[in-house]
Amino acid sequence: MSAPDPITVMVVDDHPLMRAGLRDALETSGRIAVVAEAGNGEEALRVALEVQPDVVVMDVIMPVKDGLDACRELIERQPESRVLMMTASARLDAVIDAVAAGAKGYLQKHAGPEELVAAVVDVAEDRLQVSDEIVKEVFAMIRRDGRAVSFQPAERLTKKERTTLVLFASGKSYATIAERGGNSPVTVRNRLNRIQDKVGAQSKQELVIWAVRQGLLDDVDAGLMP
Repeated sequence: MSAPDPITVMVVDDHPLMRAGLRDALETSGRIAVVAEAGNGEEALRVALEVQPDVVVMDVIMPVKDGLDACRELIERQPESRVLMMTASARLDAVIDAVAAGAKGYLQKHAGPEELVAAVVDVAEDRLQVSDEIVKEVFAMIRRDGRAVSFQPAERLTKKERTTLVLFASGKSYATIAERGGNSPVTVRNRLNRIQDKVGAQSKQELVIWAVRQGLLDDVDAGLMP
C-alpha cells in the first residue's frame, strides 16, 4: 500500500529563523511537506493563491500586511483555504479576531513540535483547532465573568442580528456569514458591533459568552441551523 500524500504547508513569518524552525518541526514528522514560505502578509496572499497549499501556517503580527488581514483576504478570494494562525498572545480577543478572519486554528508560538504537527493535521482535515490553554481560559472567563450574562435579553435582537451572532459565536468567519446573508464582510462586522452595543458587551469575547449563556447556540447544537 502506498503512503498517503503529505499535507502541503506554507509557512509565513517575518523572522527567517522562525520560518526555518517551523519548517524543520513540520517536515521531521514525515507527514507534512513545506512547499512555500513568505515573510509578510502581502507576499503570503500572493504566494498562497498561486501555490494553493493544504494549510497556511501564519504569524499574526507582520510588516506590510498583518496575518489577520492576509487571512481575511485569502478566505474572501479562496474560501476553501485553511489557515492556522500562530502568535505569542493567548488573549481571547485575539483568538476571536483570528476566527472572525476565517482561520481554522489558533496556536501559541511556544507550542512544541508534536502540538504544531497535530494542529496542522486537524486544520488540514477541516477541524477547528484551538489549544487546550485557550479552551481553559475561555471556561475560566465564563466562570469569573458573571456580568457577561446579565446585560440585555436576547429578545432585543432582530432575526437578522440573532442569526449573525449565532453564526459568529459558532465559529463562522465574517466572509462566510456575509456569503450566507448576501452582504459584505464589512457589513457583518458593523452589525456585530451594533449587537455588542445593544446588549452591552465590552468585547467580542464577552458577546460570544453572552450568546452561549443565553442559549442562542442551542439551535446549532440541535442541528436546526448550519
